[in-house]
Amino acid sequence: MLSLLYPPLRTLLFQFDPETAHDWTLQLLHSAPTPLLKASFATHVPAAPRRVMNLDFPNPVGLAAGLDKNGECINAWAALGFGFVEIGTVTPRPQPGNPKPRMFRLRQAEALINRMGFNNRGVDAVVEQVRRSGFKGVLGINIGKNADTPVERATEDYLTGLRTVYPWASYITVNISSPNTPGLRDLQYGAALDGLLTELKAEQQRLADHHGRYVPLALKIAPDIADADLPTVAQALQRHCIDAVIATNTTSSRVGVEGLPHANETGGLSGAPLRDRATAVVRNLAELLAGELPIIASGGILCGADAAARIAAGASLVQLYTGFIYRGPTLISEAVRALR
Repeated sequence: MLSLLYPPLRTLLFQFDPETAHDWTLQLLHSAPTPLLKASFATHVPAAPRRVMNLDFPNPVGLAAGLDKNGECINAWAALGFGFVEIGTVTPRPQPGNPKPRMFRLRQAEALINRMGFNNRGVDAVVEQVRRSGFKGVLGINIGKNADTPVERATEDYLTGLRTVYPWASYITVNISSPNTPGLRDLQYGAALDGLLTELKAEQQRLADHHGRYVPLALKIAPDIADADLPTVAQALQRHCIDAVIATNTTSSRVGVEGLPHANETGGLSGAPLRDRATAVVRNLAELLAGELPIIASGGILCGADAAARIAAGASLVQLYTGFIYRGPTLISEAVRALR
């Protein structure tokens, strides 16, 4: 039954530009009665509990950051069957993001290119949205820097985000891997990475003492980090006792989409063409980290077999974004069943 519900809706939504379709989908989910969604979708998702980062997940399949930047539909995502929800990326101050159009479908490749640019209402507005939701499940909040904040002052933005979302998050993701904020990916390397993680871990401890609750920190990395640089990143994660790593964000590569309409648009590529590289990064990180911290796999998961392959490569949890757009809620149930 579930497999019959989404394709007609997708056909309708795909008649419109991707960002318009995205906005309409959020409006639909926001207005839909949560009990109806739960009865229609979540009841078809089997229990598959996991304990990761000392958090209890009802199942290991989550919503990746980016689909709900402002936390408008948190309860609806859970009602569809997601075992955890990650909202954001949220920045200290509101920002409109990059000029439109900024999202493109590559349907033949089951892919998207986006250059959204952290468009969001700002961290205070998002926290208020979380407060009003009353959500009781596992909630990740993904933080970033404002586009007009110089990279050398990026730590200030991340500290602001960390302090503001800390009381409301189950875990917090530090996004230094979007290709759509100039200079952001420079924070993934060397002294810049060490400096950022040092400050964030110190503030995390202060906040844990103040609130009487430890909120894990995850770092989201790019698939475009060279294999030769991954050991340095893994060592930094271990050295600073980061609680998890999310692998991966979107890619600047165009391998697998050459010659397709929109393939030359700037931005991050997601979906099926990212599958092999994202899996390889998970596998390499798993070997380098040797179980010292968990890996959350994201990128190019479009079927249950993809999710299972990511777990086999060493991930503890998986997240969906582009696959969910192409497959709909059926993918949640399929992925959870593949991981039981």
